[in-house]
Amino acid sequence: MNKIKSWWLNINASLWFVPTLMVISSMVLAYGLVLIDNSTSNKWTSNYPLLFGAGSSGARGMLSSISGSAITVAALIFSLTLSTLATVSGQYTSRILRNFMRDRPNQVVMGFFVSIFVYCLIVLRTIRDSSDHDAGFVPPLAVSFALLMALVSIGMLIFFIHHIATSIQAANIIAEAANETISSMTKIFPKQVGQEADQEEEETLRTTDLNWHLVLAAATGYMQGVASQELLDFATENDAVIRLEHRLGDFVTLDTPLVAVAYYATDRLPTDKEQEQLNGYFTIDNQRSIDQQDVAFGFRQIVDIALKALSPGINDTTTAVICVDRLGAMLAFLASRELHQPLRAADGQVRLIAHTRNFEDFVKLAFDQIRSSGDDNVAILLRQLKALQTIGRRTGSYKRRQALRRQCDLIERATETTLTREYEQDQVRHRLGLVRAFLAKALLPAVPQIP
Repeated sequence: MNKIKSWWLNINASLWFVPTLMVISSMVLAYGLVLIDNSTSNKWTSNYPLLFGAGSSGARGMLSSISGSAITVAALIFSLTLSTLATVSGQYTSRILRNFMRDRPNQVVMGFFVSIFVYCLIVLRTIRDSSDHDAGFVPPLAVSFALLMALVSIGMLIFFIHHIATSIQAANIIAEAANETISSMTKIFPKQVGQEADQEEEETLRTTDLNWHLVLAAATGYMQGVASQELLDFATENDAVIRLEHRLGDFVTLDTPLVAVAYYATDRLPTDKEQEQLNGYFTIDNQRSIDQQDVAFGFRQIVDIALKALSPGINDTTTAVICVDRLGAMLAFLASRELHQPLRAADGQVRLIAHTRNFEDFVKLAFDQIRSSGDDNVAILLRQLKALQTIGRRTGSYKRRQALRRQCDLIERATETTLTREYEQDQVRHRLGLVRAFLAKALLPAVPQIP
């Protein structure tokens, strides 16, 4: 099921899937309208001669013009799309190309113009001139519908240009990546697998003499998703405990350890069928994707945009500041949610030892590299301090606030070593004092506390 879901997500995110469906629909529509015209004979022409009274030569001319224009515009749209992908990859990061490829408006506009071309070709084929032995045939309803599609296509083209111009703006690209990440976090957290192991179950795991048997990966690529509930069910049915050797987003190599399995009651090895079954619970593909469970990839996308913006060749501080703002909002959302604990239990035994990221891991991912690249940029340091204060408002956990305090210490160190102007240092020190004082305060009771 995990592999089918991954396959469907990849197909749905391709540039050809939606246009193909629309082309098939246009073929069905063309044949359907021609059949209706054939069954109604000259009813449309006789009742509405001004709308449906075009002769065979006029209908051919109009359909030929529409089809030629549609395929020309379709080629233009594909060219603009490829040009946009190249621009986005070069200016921001190639890791957001997938977001543009699966953009539904782009796919629909591409499919619409190709569909017009195919529709006109099919209707053209049905037009016959009148002769001594044949009264001829012109499908008036089908021809008029082609004209309607041509008129709608003008609006579609204007919409496409507007959409492309809007979608390549830095603020919109970053916002889209951030919103997608938050949406993914909403689905994953606080959704839990099994029960969190208590102290007695953890002690039982530590004191039990277990023989771990490695199950090797059957593919090479990035770990996109894990069927955690299925893994827990497998461990429960076989009275075993499973230890994951990789985190989501990690690169896995063929024939290297994927998981380790230990059986409580026996010391047997996993069978070939069980190893194949365990491999089937993991989605491993050529690239990372946030579509399933890899929330960290959403952070990675925005961090990469910020690093590209701070590079000497681009030096776009404003874009980097926007990235810091969005990363702060994402961490603020995460700060009030319960993250997955590594030890999961069922039936009184630890069944799953997950390799998960804790809150501090996400904080480091969002702040460390940007701070290192912009440690001489006072705007970046000030913005990170503001983000830390925003995140601190959403959590009263000592551990989580301690992770935020460590970031304050790192920013202070960067201030002392890289900022050369006393004016800039004073700004950061003032903000730093405010943030530290805020993090030291007790949390307001209205905000939920996560241990």
